[in-house]
Amino acid sequence: MTAPTSTPSDTEQLQSLAAAMEALRGQVAERVVGQRAAVDGILTAILGGGHALLVGVPGLAKTLMVSTVAEALNLSFNRVQFTPDLMPGDITGTELVEEDPATGKRHFRFVAGPVFAQVVLADEINRTPPKTQAALLQAMQEHNVTVAGQTYPLPAPFFVLATQNPIEQEGTYPLPEAQLDRFMLELRLGYPSRQEEEAIVVQTTGGHRAEVHPVLDGAALTGMQALVRRIPVSESLVAAAVLLARMTRPNEAEAPALIREFVEWGAGPRASQYLVLGAKARAAMDGRPQADLDDVKAVARDVLRHRLMTNFAAEAADRTAEDVVSELIDGTEWSKGA
Repeated sequence: MTAPTSTPSDTEQLQSLAAAMEALRGQVAERVVGQRAAVDGILTAILGGGHALLVGVPGLAKTLMVSTVAEALNLSFNRVQFTPDLMPGDITGTELVEEDPATGKRHFRFVAGPVFAQVVLADEINRTPPKTQAALLQAMQEHNVTVAGQTYPLPAPFFVLATQNPIEQEGTYPLPEAQLDRFMLELRLGYPSRQEEEAIVVQTTGGHRAEVHPVLDGAALTGMQALVRRIPVSESLVAAAVLLARMTRPNEAEAPALIREFVEWGAGPRASQYLVLGAKARAAMDGRPQADLDDVKAVARDVLRHRLMTNFAAEAADRTAEDVVSELIDGTEWSKGA
């Protein structure tokens, strides 16, 4: 008689997940100096099954960070350099007419574009017109692509990690709000410290290139995503996350004076979903079996900052969406009772 095989408990799986995330951070650190918060943000989005927008000036290793994460996860990776002349078919793929040399008959054959990868780096996504930007909308939301009436599934897991330069506006096309809302997180990258910059110079001006070894694969990552969704949250925590999202909407009764004065449009329901999913992912990365209010607070800025549209009063007062979100999160009204 064969003995029954035991399956690891969620607690054991959480410990394995936390260990894998720490190993993943270590592999990324072999090539990327510093930027721990941005790396953690990318991992949070990946575990939550969402996409991330990386915003930072040139030279902060945004592209290197994304490609290294994909390599450490052992996922297929494609980079698309967005330019003003890029067409939707250059991303999604196109149908070609082929002729059978034996019969002379012609038929269409679909040639997949670079979006057919598990990790897609949309480099400088705001450099291409809205028509081409919109080619990613269906892929990001539904994980499939429709070309000439035929729908093709994308590989799983699937993530879009996009980069954007915040200081160069010449020849750029701001992302529409509908597309911004599909990014789970907007991650802001800052300049490295002096010690980090010295380490960058030493590492990048020599002849050695660090090797990155895979820590996970697609199947293991999919299992971890399912585990993250099983992490419990209290009803009061869900209520606090929903209240925080609703407080960003100037027409809601919950909106404080700050929002009514400076915000034109607030965050939609995706913000509530991503606040909770992000909190679960952060708890899982620490190996904790339940998310708490600090986890919500940790992801709130990244979830909300790109979902608020400020008005002319905010511009006149020199208040950005980042300022408004920070003041809102630092308040205590939304977290009472959680």
